Amino acid sequence: MNPVHDDPSSIAALLRARYRRRLPASLNELVGPEHGRVDLPLHIAWSGLRTLDLDLPRQRMSLYRTVLAEGMRDDLCRFLNRNILRELWPVLHKLISRAIKDVWEEVFPELRP
Repeated sequence: MNPVHDDPSSIAALLRARYRRRLPASLNELVGPEHGRVDLPLHIAWSGLRTLDLDLPRQRMSLYRTVLAEGMRDDLCRFLNRNILRELWPVLHKLISRAIKDVWEEVFPELRP
């Protein structure tokens, strides 16, 4: 047993650091579309639907969950929209990983419920 790799707190810290590096400097950088169909690149949506319709609530939520989990900084800014993120956050923060939720709410306290 390797104490560094098997310690859950170390894994959690690594995940938080990974997601923190991807964050935009401000929510204002999130200038993604508000309506219509969005084609996600393969490096983000490597499994499942890659074209999602922002006008369909479940697909909009799915797009945001996927981009938050898999997207890099440029992807976050390109595909996420500040207003939609704030609107979805009360439900979205329950559907994403603890590491993602903690990092976003720490850096952007306006997202906290």
